Amino acid sequence: MASLLATFYCLFVSLLVCRAQTTAAGIYVFGDSLVDVGNNNHLPLSLVKANFPYNGIDFSGNKATGRFSNGKNAADFLAERLGVSTPPPYLSQPNDTFVKGVSFASGGAGIFNTTDQKSTISLPRQVGYFSTVSQRLAKEMGTKAAQEHLSKSLFSFVIGSNDIINYFQSNSDIGKKYTPQQYVTLMASNLKEMLKGIHSLGARKFLFVGLTPIGCAPKQRYPSATNECNDDVNEWSSKYNDELRQMLLELQSSELKDLHYSYFDTYNIFLDFIRNPSTYGFNETKSACCGLGKLRANLPCTPLAVFCSGRNGHVFWDVYHPTEAAASIFIAKLFDASADYVSPITLQHLLSL
Repeated sequence: MASLLATFYCLFVSLLVCRAQTTAAGIYVFGDSLVDVGNNNHLPLSLVKANFPYNGIDFSGNKATGRFSNGKNAADFLAERLGVSTPPPYLSQPNDTFVKGVSFASGGAGIFNTTDQKSTISLPRQVGYFSTVSQRLAKEMGTKAAQEHLSKSLFSFVIGSNDIINYFQSNSDIGKKYTPQQYVTLMASNLKEMLKGIHSLGARKFLFVGLTPIGCAPKQRYPSATNECNDDVNEWSSKYNDELRQMLLELQSSELKDLHYSYFDTYNIFLDFIRNPSTYGFNETKSACCGLGKLRANLPCTPLAVFCSGRNGHVFWDVYHPTEAAASIFIAKLFDASADYVSPITLQHLLSL
């Protein structure tokens, strides 16, 4: 009996140690609508919002919260897996210290500061908000303790999709200024400078989520007579991912040797959704669940739209965003150490450092 109790005790202690090594002191989320948990609700002049039906139809209380989803999004599932509450939107409590973390993510945001500042919180502004938070932490905890806290926190980046979409819009003049290669290189270099600023404030552990094949979203398929993916958009989504990985490798090896990161390859996971949908329980990979018209991509998800009943079978909730089911699978893959989608180290390894 004593031996059995000792065994159970050891297992219990091991679980506690494992939990301690695979969580974070705080979670600070930077990004766009894929992980926005309500910041845009607090931008009164913004039209880029999701705080109305049928968004949130599967969220607790069937309530639209500002998430561009039928339910939870990737930020929620990441927090759940780490055993913490979803970081709140910064603009909901702009005077808070946010010791446990906060989300700066905003629908419509991009790496470049090119969008209407009244409509979204661009990444440069998100970084500015984080600087304010870090100053409050230092005032409350002391500079050394605040930097120690931030060094043990996780900094998550889900950004870049809107920059690619904006480049390839038919009415865009960005292509007159930059070739696609110049543009994705500039995306990575701009992000690099912002990362250096965040690092200088104490951040050390970063999670970077790569772009999906954006050209396979319903809105990008819509112009095709045969509903095919937009190959140009996919090509440069992939090229940006290459630029991002190379930039991170060089940044860590030459400038910020104490920066640690995990890169999450959502591009190839998404391609697997398309090629092997039944493996994941999907039966619709082209059409949005909520919207109007062809592929339900002619008009976005609004109270005037129609929505599908079998939401767990759809990859896309609306013209660009994944369903709750798809977001859940993405995060499950992030934590699946046996899958070849996370590099150069697993998220578990990152958190244990």
